[in-house]
Amino acid sequence: MVKVKLVSLMAVAFMLVGCTGSSDYQLVQTEGVQQSKNVSDRSIEYHILPQDRLEVALYKDPAQGAAGYSSTNELGQSMNNKGILVNTAGYIALPLIGKIKVAGLSQSQAADRITAQYKKYLNTPTVYVEVLNKRIFVLGEVNKPGVVAIDKEKMTLFEAIAHAGDLTDSAQRNEIIILSNSNVKGMQLRKVDLTNFDQMRYASLMLRPNDIVYVRPNGWKEFKVAADDVTSPFVTIAKIASPFVTLKYLTD
Repeated sequence: MVKVKLVSLMAVAFMLVGCTGSSDYQLVQTEGVQQSKNVSDRSIEYHILPQDRLEVALYKDPAQGAAGYSSTNELGQSMNNKGILVNTAGYIALPLIGKIKVAGLSQSQAADRITAQYKKYLNTPTVYVEVLNKRIFVLGEVNKPGVVAIDKEKMTLFEAIAHAGDLTDSAQRNEIIILSNSNVKGMQLRKVDLTNFDQMRYASLMLRPNDIVYVRPNGWKEFKVAADDVTSPFVTIAKIASPFVTLKYLTD
């Protein structure tokens, strides 16, 4: 009799889960939110942010010594080989020229600004600047979620998914979520349907540093997780009650 009641309660739980329109398991739910369709402002060059790490290499006139050298060695300052950290105010500190603001600049603009300062001390200096920590975040129904490092200005969605070990069997392939932060419009969201080639646009497939890719679970995965959350207390009660039900049955 106890088991029958437990089974009835579990059946009711499944019905409750089935009637639920949404759950907390699925991230970035966007009911009533207008997704961004214009990604043209995303075609601009990456701009340096506070907390970025930069590789800064300085090349000088051969008449002044070696043909080229790193600013971390020849100019007498020992720096971390992982790069120079841009502080929260957007500045880096370099030998000879001291503090210089680079946040908000592209890599080429930062190189030009640093070069202009070194011209005060060196003949025909040339500076190379590269952001070392450019990355994309891939979350959700992929086999290896996490951070994908990139060594260029942009990456395609297919490349990011390949780095993440491909989609899982539970992935919702027709609605991949991409979150981007635009300097002009702030946080933007767009959805990509990987199942429909006719509706694909090259611009929508392009990812830039700091983009977040979220692969949603399909309906069955979401239902299964929600059902497990609802029914787990009843399963625990059933396990606890089982010895007593068995004992009652034997004594009768």
